[in-house]
Amino acid sequence: MRKTLLTVAALVLLGAGAYGYYRYSQKPVAPTITTARVTRGDLAETVGATGALQAVTTVQVGTQVSGTIQELNADFNSLVRKGQVLARLDPSLIQSQIEQARANLIRAEADLERLRVALDDSRTKLARARELSAKKLIAQTELEAAEVAVHSAEAQLRSQEAGVTQSQASLRQNQVNLAYTVIESPIDGLVISRNVDVGQTVAASMSAPTLFVLAADLTKMQVLASLDESDVGRIRPGQAVRFRVDAFPGEEFMGSVTQVRLQPMTVQNVVTYQTVIDVPNPGLKLKPGMTANVNIEIARRANILRVPNGALRFRPSAETFAALGQTPPAPTPATLRRAVATAPPSPERATGATTFDALFGPLTQTESFGQGWVNTGGKLQRVRLRLGITDGQQTELIQVLDGELSEGTEVVTNVMTGAVRQTTTPAGATLPGLGGGRQGFGGGGGG
Repeated sequence: MRKTLLTVAALVLLGAGAYGYYRYSQKPVAPTITTARVTRGDLAETVGATGALQAVTTVQVGTQVSGTIQELNADFNSLVRKGQVLARLDPSLIQSQIEQARANLIRAEADLERLRVALDDSRTKLARARELSAKKLIAQTELEAAEVAVHSAEAQLRSQEAGVTQSQASLRQNQVNLAYTVIESPIDGLVISRNVDVGQTVAASMSAPTLFVLAADLTKMQVLASLDESDVGRIRPGQAVRFRVDAFPGEEFMGSVTQVRLQPMTVQNVVTYQTVIDVPNPGLKLKPGMTANVNIEIARRANILRVPNGALRFRPSAETFAALGQTPPAPTPATLRRAVATAPPSPERATGATTFDALFGPLTQTESFGQGWVNTGGKLQRVRLRLGITDGQQTELIQVLDGELSEGTEVVTNVMTGAVRQTTTPAGATLPGLGGGRQGFGGGGGG
């Protein structure tokens, strides 16, 4: 037993010594520094949104009278002119109402003529009664009865005149209703919707039913984009817009902001505002109802220096400096952002403004301060920067505050150090969350 224990102890000591010799005899893996280049070019800061295309002018054509569709002269996608007959309703019922109203008018006019004759007769009798009363040939009561008869005839005549006017109005109303059985196009345009068929009965009781929907001109369209409340403060009329539609994934369309509507829309506690974007459509590729993925251009810079955002997010840790054999530099103040508010409406603009959007002036540039790192002989050197707009991938470099940075300079985006972890996966694939590689220190954080 004692020999066995001594043998096991000797083997353990021998293995530990071999492992220690192997461990300390291996040279440390040199850190891998990943860089990206500072470039020069154009940069645009945008706000993304989604919306739907629609015609600028859309007219719903309805009917003001009830009836049965007797004739249809337009269908989907039909080009129509102003005044063109789109449909006709069965006029037989209204024609019978016109005949009845005309007969009522004739009867009322006849009664009016009869009352005029009766009034003339009453006035004649009154004149005779006054002559006889002056000669004391009739009693005073007979004279008074003749005067009452004249007044009564005049009242009946006025009442019948009102009845004649009412009959004329009823006849004209039925004639107008007969004209309404012919549905005409109010504009030059295109039929984008037809909601009825021949033989269908439409009832115009409380509201006019819609028979057709016309688009005035599809060469000019609009996008109604739902803009998040966090972005609406940076939107101004006239800003350029680029958008894509699923029907033409490889093509980009242009437009411009014309209005930000003030009525909020709340869906699941998310507040959005409708932004109206005018879009030219000369090729008629864009169709009403298409979904547009919109990018509203807030600011644009041409021929500027651009720093990759990954380099601005890179923050080396103590382990990174230790792996590089470098002493960590003194910390710098936290990144500052200079928020420049838009100027308030001036009295001159407020006085002459006709829309709410006209009260606000152009946006003022917002600047920020950040830092980057460059690889100088295997050592990290900090560069403090004054930054401008960003497109999410790159940021405008306005000024280098400390250090040197120019076009073509490589800036550090990540430093990886440590041993490579070996993984075994089928067919060389990488398992989710267990990808091979070196352990990174000081990598960039989330956007």
